[in-house]
Amino acid sequence: MVHRKSARVDEPITNLALRSLRRILRAAERGGRQLATATGLTASQLLVLQEIHRRREAIPSTIAAALHFSQPTITSLVDRLVAAGLVTRQRGERDRRQVLLRASAKGEAVLAGAPDLLQERFSERFATLKPWEQAMILASLERLSDLLDATDIDAAPLLDSGAIDRASPG
Repeated sequence: MVHRKSARVDEPITNLALRSLRRILRAAERGGRQLATATGLTASQLLVLQEIHRRREAIPSTIAAALHFSQPTITSLVDRLVAAGLVTRQRGERDRRQVLLRASAKGEAVLAGAPDLLQERFSERFATLKPWEQAMILASLERLSDLLDATDIDAAPLLDSGAIDRASPG
C-alpha cells in the first residue's frame, strides 16, 4: 500500500521527466530528418565529412580518434561517403600503406548546404553555462543513463538515434 501511494505522489514528476526525455528524443529525430533532407546524410556521416574537410586530408585512425568512433565504424562511414562521391581515398606518396582521405568538391558543396547539427547547438549553449550547471546536467544525464540500464551501451558524442554507421538516415 505505501509503495503504491508513493508511486501516485511521484507520478506527476515522473510524467514530466518522461515528457522531457521524449522531447529530447524527438529533437534528435527531427534534426536527423532535417539533415537527411538537406544532405542525404546521417549525422555521423556529416561529422566524418566535416572532420576530413577540417583537416584537409587525414588518415582514418585520426578521424576515428577525433570523433571517438571505433575504427570499424569509421571504415563503414567512409565507405559510404566514398560511394556517394563525397570523399576520396588515396594511397600516401611516402607510405603506400597509408590511406589518405579528402573531401571531394561534391563533399564540400554538401557541407556548404548542411544545416547546423543538434549537437553543435547543444555544445555552443552548454559551453555558456556555469561550470556547476554543466556538472549538474552531466550528473543528471549519467544518472538517467543508469536508470535506463544504458551505461554499458557504447555511444559516441552524437545526438542521433539509430546505429552510427547505418546506411541511410532514419
